[in-house]
Amino acid sequence: MRLAVVGAGVIGQMRARSVALHPGAEVVAISDPNVEAARVAATGTRARVEADHRAFLSDENVDAVIVSTPVQLHEAIILEALAAGKHVLCEKPLSNSPESCRRILAAATKSGKHVAVGFNHRFYPAFHFMKQAIDAGRIGRLDEVRTYGGHDGLHNFRADWMYKRPHSGGGAMMDVGIHMTDLARWMAGDVTEAYGIASENVWHVEGSEDRALAVLKTASGAPIQYGASWNEWKGYKAWIEAYGDRGMIRAQYGPMFNLLIEQEKPGAPRKKTYKPYLDVALREKLKGWETTTLLSFQAELAEFLKKLAGERSLAADVWDGVQAVEVADAVYQSTRSGQAVRLQGR
Repeated sequence: MRLAVVGAGVIGQMRARSVALHPGAEVVAISDPNVEAARVAATGTRARVEADHRAFLSDENVDAVIVSTPVQLHEAIILEALAAGKHVLCEKPLSNSPESCRRILAAATKSGKHVAVGFNHRFYPAFHFMKQAIDAGRIGRLDEVRTYGGHDGLHNFRADWMYKRPHSGGGAMMDVGIHMTDLARWMAGDVTEAYGIASENVWHVEGSEDRALAVLKTASGAPIQYGASWNEWKGYKAWIEAYGDRGMIRAQYGPMFNLLIEQEKPGAPRKKTYKPYLDVALREKLKGWETTTLLSFQAELAEFLKKLAGERSLAADVWDGVQAVEVADAVYQSTRSGQAVRLQGR
């Protein structure tokens, strides 16, 4: 499979490397207005380097495109790629507004091409183990999901487009929180209704919340307690808990671990399993967090290629991308109205 990468920033460079490391894939082109950054991303490959992605979209040697640009550029590039007959893997969030996401969904449906969204946290070992445990029935019937994602503020961003509306589409919920929205939906199913409050009391960036709390209703009946923050004193934290009638499971990153509690029935003796992922902690201490991200990108790429081959895939699809943005928007609406907001649905 021959892939082109659009956008050669820090994440784009890791995306290009994940392709280069896959035995069944090849990086054939990389574009970025900063041509030198594109050249760096192309190191060790035979990829052509361009300042403008349009230079290679019509190239028959390109099967699929990875979009790793600022979010406000996603829609135009995805639509151009689909029109050129290319499959797409796009960084999260899919776009910066529900309307834009819906246009992408319509174009993907019409084209018959796959659009996957880069929710790479699905491929972090702790979150993947949690999904497997739930699907295997190890905690029984799912009753409730709780999730939270946060970090300690604006100094974590490399550019202001990453946190300022309208480019970003919003604040904490469109940043670290969007991973948690996807993970919670992955565990509990589509969100049908949202009630919540978003605030800008810490960093005072208009339109970009630094705190959000919400209760999400799902089609499965399992409610989701949701939180996202840019005021987390512990630094980066991402965790999710699921409760069933025969146990619970927690998955966390920062540090990575799982706690699984199982019982035959409510009130019965409990069996606890703790997975600390010491190998991840040691690797990150010696080589940095980027190593975990790169491994997740490699796993996500493998699943994306499965999707293109018509096989069952764990990669997030275009609908997952649409719903994650629409959940955030529903919380914004709920904040303004003080009422629960029903989501549009498929």
